[in-house]
Amino acid sequence: MDAQAQIIARLAGELAVRPDQVAAAVEMLDGGATVPFISRYRKEATGGLDDGQLRELEERLRYLRELEERRAAVLASIDEQGKLTAVLAAQVRNADTKQRLEDLYLPYKKKRRTKAQIAREAGLEPLAAALLADPTLDPESEAQNYLRAADGDTPAVEDAKAALDGAKQILMERFAEDAELVGRLRDRLWGEGELRARVIDGKQREGAKFSDYFEHDERLAKVPSHRALAMFRGRNEGVLALSLRLPGEDEAPVHPAEIAIAKHVDIHDAGRAADRWLREVVRWTWRVKLYTHLETELMGRLRERAELEAIGVFAANLKDLLLAAPAGPQATLAIDPGLRTGCKVAVVDATGQYLEQAVIYPHAPHKRWDESLATLARLADKHAVSLIAIGNGTASRETDKLAGELVKRLAAQDASRRLAKVMVSEAGASVYSASELAAREMPDLDVTIRGAVSIARRLQDPLAELVKIEPKSIGVGQYQHDVSQVQLSRSLETVIEDCVNAVGVDLNTASGALLSRVSGLNPGLAENIVARRNERGAFRNRRELLEVSRLGPRTFEQCAGFLRIMNGDNPLDASAVHPEAYPVVTRIAERGGRQLASLIGDSALLKSLKPADYVDDNFGVPTVTDILKELDKPGRDPRPEFKAAEFREGVETLKDLEPGMILEGSVTNVTHFGAFVDIGVHQDGLVHISALAEKFIDDPRQVVKAGDIVKVKVMAVDIERARIGLSMRLSDDPQAEEGAPARGARRQQGDGERRNKGARRGGADKRASGDGAGNGGMGALGEALLKARNKR
Repeated sequence: MDAQAQIIARLAGELAVRPDQVAAAVEMLDGGATVPFISRYRKEATGGLDDGQLRELEERLRYLRELEERRAAVLASIDEQGKLTAVLAAQVRNADTKQRLEDLYLPYKKKRRTKAQIAREAGLEPLAAALLADPTLDPESEAQNYLRAADGDTPAVEDAKAALDGAKQILMERFAEDAELVGRLRDRLWGEGELRARVIDGKQREGAKFSDYFEHDERLAKVPSHRALAMFRGRNEGVLALSLRLPGEDEAPVHPAEIAIAKHVDIHDAGRAADRWLREVVRWTWRVKLYTHLETELMGRLRERAELEAIGVFAANLKDLLLAAPAGPQATLAIDPGLRTGCKVAVVDATGQYLEQAVIYPHAPHKRWDESLATLARLADKHAVSLIAIGNGTASRETDKLAGELVKRLAAQDASRRLAKVMVSEAGASVYSASELAAREMPDLDVTIRGAVSIARRLQDPLAELVKIEPKSIGVGQYQHDVSQVQLSRSLETVIEDCVNAVGVDLNTASGALLSRVSGLNPGLAENIVARRNERGAFRNRRELLEVSRLGPRTFEQCAGFLRIMNGDNPLDASAVHPEAYPVVTRIAERGGRQLASLIGDSALLKSLKPADYVDDNFGVPTVTDILKELDKPGRDPRPEFKAAEFREGVETLKDLEPGMILEGSVTNVTHFGAFVDIGVHQDGLVHISALAEKFIDDPRQVVKAGDIVKVKVMAVDIERARIGLSMRLSDDPQAEEGAPARGARRQQGDGERRNKGARRGGADKRASGDGAGNGGMGALGEALLKARNKR
């Protein structure tokens, strides 16, 4: 079986699918097809693999191919040295991880001259072998035989001690490069080992934010990602010292790992002449060779796992944010709040095109309230505004009050007038407004006005606007600056690609940034589409895409199904039906004696049809089923219906909060330890995982996701630290916590809590990532709430 066949067989086993499904997917991926295209339009070929399975397949395929490349290099290297035996070759070929492969290669890896090599060159290998094979030999006496070289003139080593030291180095290296031994120790340390964190003396005050880890022990394999990343950051900042320990090793006369090594190499204490020397070899093998190596490696594994989990949290939150409900095509007035410099106002039409701007000064120190109201009323009347988008930065609640008065004033003038105000996250807006893309889109506008336009557009269609912003600037991550930036970017890019293609894109209104995320397209092709649209007007049908420069049949196949043309020549162009499947729809219409246009939306007819009646050599039941669903609701949007949180009047700062208050808010971020909720006081509160539901849950995303509107009860407030403890269990009684939440709130140093200050504007976009320190967001507040509930 060749390498490709082995990879396919392994992938099939891991995904619990048939090898032919994997082979088809691999062939299409290698041919340049995208995951969204394969999952939606090639179900027959892959046997219905969904996008999640295909993403996992794609990632594992990359890993396994890298493994095979490395395997070939290892085999070639050992063979060149003339040391490749049949047994070793079989072991290398059967190595199923990169780590196992490197363990096997370690003894043959080219390395700098070691003490063991020097000892071998001095002819001491027979001494080492003899003492290991026959412990009854006296080490001192045996060493005397190696004090002079074969010619008897030049000493090989100075004395017996030097000879025994050389023999020890040879055995230490041999034991430390034993793949089976190293593998067993690694597994034991990972499964039983404890991560120990201790504060570095003298760093207590400087590193107070890491106080939860000043004396902390936890099972290595069980450390949650947020705590692991917090401790690694503490180490990087010189506050914490981290080490790996086995349970009971401090009390045991002999380290458990040394016992394991001795057992593996068959060394035991029977009172023989060489036993004491051999025990010393084992002790130094562990302390000098293996402990540091394995500790570094397992710390690396913990960090890698923590990073993957953190990246997964970021990706899940980003997906929820991108797929948040759009307010839709409505004329929108956006206000970017400010105090001294005023509030920047921009109006856009239903398609997001800029119309007009203004700057108002309703707040201190100017306090031109009535003048500001008049300006807003004029703009709202002039452009038939139906939505007001208010950025959630500095002075957002004061500005929300201004917008509320505007709504009341206009409603008093015309009872039929419907004007809604919505608080919108500004995270990343300043990054976008200063970007090259924003400068190209709005070259004549000031940076601050571009930000207001972006706020308006992200209310109308979050997905279309947020794709223009670097994902890491949006502010829904956890320790995002501590993780692999390559892996993070790759993960976030796939999320954006999946979201954009799940929703579909209007070919005639989409920006170049949005088009570039469509299956098969790239920034260059996206710009060519926009250029063709500007030169020749709107596309009338999908086939006109082939007129775009450098967009050939292969690219057309990948992208056409995800691009929508409203009110075009062919009603199917407004749907997710791929042009290649139009003949199927024609056949359905002809058999029913219907016009194609009348077929679309006729639920009764479409639901009565049997997909099996319309299959052919190219399209099977899965695809025909999808076609019928799409004809029933063409261009259906998978995003939920739009709804905005209603912040409580009079609750604008932390000082306005009181335990027991029930408020409505919007979920801004979800982590492993809970969810953060914006309740309109410029500081998000934490709903600990224990307070998300009446029943036990092990993942907050089982209950909430970013963008959800939820009701919460205020459980504790720490004004000094700007910490808010919330509960979604509205029956919880803050008084029953017996002071634990307040004490916990004062100690709370969570990663996420610090993140929520950073998520506000005013130079904070770079901190909106969730980067803070301390206990990774779990916080003493959450722990205190949990303990108090458990007591009850």
